[in-house]
Amino acid sequence: ADICDKQALSDIFSAHDIYAVMHFAGLKAVGESCLQPIKYYQNNVYGTLVLTEVMQAFAVNKIIFSSSATVYGEPDTVKYTEDLPVFGATNPYGKSKAMVEDILKDLAQADSLSNTENPWKIILLRYFNPIGAHISGLIGEDPNGIPNNLIPYVSQVAVGKLEQLSVFGGDYPTIDGTGVRDYIHVVDLVKGHLNALAALKNTSGCKAYNLGAGKGYSVLEIITAFTRITGKDINYKIVERRTGDIAENYADPDLALRELNWQTEKSLDDMISDTWRWQSANPNGYE
Repeated sequence: ADICDKQALSDIFSAHDIYAVMHFAGLKAVGESCLQPIKYYQNNVYGTLVLTEVMQAFAVNKIIFSSSATVYGEPDTVKYTEDLPVFGATNPYGKSKAMVEDILKDLAQADSLSNTENPWKIILLRYFNPIGAHISGLIGEDPNGIPNNLIPYVSQVAVGKLEQLSVFGGDYPTIDGTGVRDYIHVVDLVKGHLNALAALKNTSGCKAYNLGAGKGYSVLEIITAFTRITGKDINYKIVERRTGDIAENYADPDLALRELNWQTEKSLDDMISDTWRWQSANPNGYE
């Protein structure tokens, strides 16, 4: 169902006894959001308003929201803690995530003013950069068209589906001039959601947690690691920076460890190996 379709959502809530909602329904390409901002605000922000309205109608008060490190904008530090101000996102995608966070925070704040008997219990999970695939090689990422994210882009070049990787920017103030990001295995991300779900019953109001490894890798470091692990040379070209991108960031994941009993377990080698296991077995994706 379309998250913006109130009747479709209502039918789902009518048909099922829902304990909590994990809200993943969002568009997520930074570059596309700069070209089509209305599309992102319509789906990500308006869609959340529809969802929360339906949740209220059915007295479902627990939600885990898939947020993003982009909500932090460009703070004066590259290590992001949850207490950093959430403003100044550099692209409509990040702004839409910050707007949704504000909506959910306002719902929790309204509860504190009204002393409701069924208060909202909200957890915001600020993802850094999920990559990888299931260890079985049966489930992986198959984006439409040219991938917007680095790892599927690299893997499609390695498997021969794409000719060349475009590296967006080689003049950032980083270790080698390319962008640095904190990468997290998708399986670790799943475990973070399960731990958050378990924590919801004891949550009051709205809490935010970073889900990241606490360490960053540059684009060129990723390419080098991919070649080392797979034996495949990656044809790449450094091109102009992409609108909306920032130089470097990585998570401070300590709060998630303390309060959700969660930390990453998978290494960068695991992430790349699992990605390649799926991509090499499925060179054309799910076709």
